[in-house]
Amino acid sequence: MYRKISQKLLAWKESPFRKPLLLQGARQVGKTFSVLEFGRNNYENVAYFNFETNTQLNATFEENIEPGYLLPILSHIAGTSIIKEKTLIIFDEVQLCERALTSLKYFCEQAPEYHIIALGSLLGVAVNRKTYSFPVGKVDMLTMYPMDMEEFLLALDESYLLEKIKACFTDKTAMPAALHQSALELYRQYLVVGGMPEAVMIFSKTKDYVFVRHIQDTILASYLNDMSKYNTENEIKKTRLTYDNITVQLSKKNTRFQYKLIKSGARAAEFENAIEWLILSGIVDQVYKVEQIKKPLANYRDIDAFKIYLSDVGLLCAKKDIIANDILYMVDELNDFKGGMTENYVHNQLKINDYTTYYWESDRGAEIDVIIQREGKLIPIEVKAADNTRAKSLKLYMDRFEPAYAIKLSTKNFAQEDNKLIIPLYAAFCI
Repeated sequence: MYRKISQKLLAWKESPFRKPLLLQGARQVGKTFSVLEFGRNNYENVAYFNFETNTQLNATFEENIEPGYLLPILSHIAGTSIIKEKTLIIFDEVQLCERALTSLKYFCEQAPEYHIIALGSLLGVAVNRKTYSFPVGKVDMLTMYPMDMEEFLLALDESYLLEKIKACFTDKTAMPAALHQSALELYRQYLVVGGMPEAVMIFSKTKDYVFVRHIQDTILASYLNDMSKYNTENEIKKTRLTYDNITVQLSKKNTRFQYKLIKSGARAAEFENAIEWLILSGIVDQVYKVEQIKKPLANYRDIDAFKIYLSDVGLLCAKKDIIANDILYMVDELNDFKGGMTENYVHNQLKINDYTTYYWESDRGAEIDVIIQREGKLIPIEVKAADNTRAKSLKLYMDRFEPAYAIKLSTKNFAQEDNKLIIPLYAAFCI
């Protein structure tokens, strides 16, 4: 299956300023497969090392971490020659070996002609929770996310529909009605399946939502296992409580995260480490409220007001144990959950496109779901789960801040209303 990360990896390979690359991302987003595929397609050979499955490796790095010492030994372990510029060296689950992570500094300084990528599912947790000597300034960094709607369409052989969506987005013209309905159906399928590569692969081959849910449940179980395995004893319960409560909070009319909903009397000081663990692991994202619409938005965030979204909308629905048909037909019983689920989906699509998202509230409770900086402009995005796009909050925002334009995401077809772009939810990846 095509993954957009391959283009970023190719740009890294061809950069004259290339450093060893750290590729982060939550477990099961496809890091190992994508890097191995990239290596096979762009190098003469690949030298792959997994610190979770090969116990010899840690001892090797304990002795000496300079490239001149390591390379002959690594070549022997891999059973292949490691050649400058022609071999891709891969360190997988590098967070399990502090010395291997530190060695990237010396590869950068002493052997920059060797191409090396280090992967880590819980790298952020390890680096922030242990006394790692992180190679600051000596590595390039990328983060990999679940598959977005575009990659999902390609996996389902919907390339014609995908190109039509892109063209209508660019030209600001409506999709033919039949294609619009087909795209909406695929969007709802994406809400159920999400973007975890194994789930998408199984769905593309079987169209069986039961198989998909089994894979999602397995991934969710592995996340819970990580919370126990890679966490301090007194934080395990708090992390699990917080994680379990996120889906509950997204079912509220106000999706702002509230500590008191985790348990009675809960306070930030008690659960902020748990939230940090979940963010660093790549399992969730934190989106802050901004108090003023000024550049840079980060300067005006309210650190006490935020929302938390799961990194994959399919896992969100699996965690809520929502059956596929309820989402495919958007039954009324889901009305309380539709808003939070749709916000989560939109955030995921924008995050994959490297946007940092915020939200805004007026003193009287009017809310704009998403604020982004796009092409140098601060753009408000109103998110609606259905085709009801009456948005009093957006009108208030536009009257007050006079943005260059606004975006309204809903199930309506592409259109323009004054200086508002109406974009179907299935095209959020185009933004």
